[in-house]
Amino acid sequence: MSGANQTLIRDFTLVGLSEDPEIKYILFVVFFLIYITTLIGNISIILVYNFSPNLHNPMYFFLSSFSFLEICYVSSTTPQMLVNFLLEIQTITYYGCAVQMYCVLLLGATEFYILAAMAYDRYNAICHPLLYTIIMSKKVCMQLIAWSWVIGAASAIVHTAFTFSLPFCRSHKINSFFCDVPALLKLSCKDTWLNELIVFTVGGGIIVTPLILTVISYLKITSTILNIHSSSGRQKAFSTCSSHLIVVAIFYGSLIFVYLTPKSNSGKNEDKIISVVYTIIAPLLNPFIYSLRNKEVKIAMKKILSRMVAPLTH
Repeated sequence: MSGANQTLIRDFTLVGLSEDPEIKYILFVVFFLIYITTLIGNISIILVYNFSPNLHNPMYFFLSSFSFLEICYVSSTTPQMLVNFLLEIQTITYYGCAVQMYCVLLLGATEFYILAAMAYDRYNAICHPLLYTIIMSKKVCMQLIAWSWVIGAASAIVHTAFTFSLPFCRSHKINSFFCDVPALLKLSCKDTWLNELIVFTVGGGIIVTPLILTVISYLKITSTILNIHSSSGRQKAFSTCSSHLIVVAIFYGSLIFVYLTPKSNSGKNEDKIISVVYTIIAPLLNPFIYSLRNKEVKIAMKKILSRMVAPLTH
């Protein structure tokens, strides 16, 4: 990171979602409740997995890992945003901004590959049921999660390093509620064509590669499901996969809009709204989509709750 940057700008101001004081207090309450609900929901999935031996299989291992990632992801932006709702001056230090950007990019890229791993798991469960336990061994599952984090970390380093090598002198106001690459590129007084190229190529590769793997997995899954003679078997398979596809559609759709669409095609407020979808709303929906549509998770939750309530009733 260039020392010249620090002399030009020592800290940034996050414009946030609104500059209206009255609306900011309302937004604080709304997003505080969303954040707490997100934490409770995703922590519940992790606890259900850990305390339910019958759920100790690859599918729920990936789901609990995904829930942990979502907790980290929503926590990388929401606490800062909540604090800024209550402050008159919404500042973040230069290095604090760099750290936040790195965390958001790390967790976002990791999520793509964990979603791809979950699709690969469903593909093997439905298309190769007899070999499923051999293919999706504990070692393979751990490796898929580990490589997801490694790829995410490498991608985040590239984007953060190139972004913060720029001189920021046009303004210190980031038109977002967190330090995001597109918002920061607009503050540079240097031509950002190379950075935009890196976002499009490296970022595009990080997004498109797991998306292609996920699509291929689900095309093969769909073909296999259509050949299942039992209607109940088809329904169960579709139900299991549809939850995952909903999460994939929400996350990929919003991120592609922000990162891979031309600048001229996206407005300031549109970008902020879409950013809320993939950083805050998606982690909120995750536990509801998976738990409310999954009988095994609901049964496991009821058993854990009954064990917790039983001592209180005696």
